[in-house]
Amino acid sequence: FTSGREDAMKPIWYFVGLFLSATGVIVLASGIYDLFNPPVQKTVLADLHAGVWWGAVILLAGMIFFLTNRNKTVE
Repeated sequence: FTSGREDAMKPIWYFVGLFLSATGVIVLASGIYDLFNPPVQKTVLADLHAGVWWGAVILLAGMIFFLTNRNKTVE
């Protein structure tokens, strides 16, 4: 007899949130690095700092997925 807690599975959105959060941290860190150490050859839209913005958006989306699904289980 088990309480059902040990064999309960997490929903896929929990792991999507973890993956997006990790990816967002990497993209954001890369964007912040490029902000303080700009490349020699700039692209046309380099002044928009897309890495910083997209890293923050991906991290925020990942945290939303993670936090809304962290206590849910799939039977």
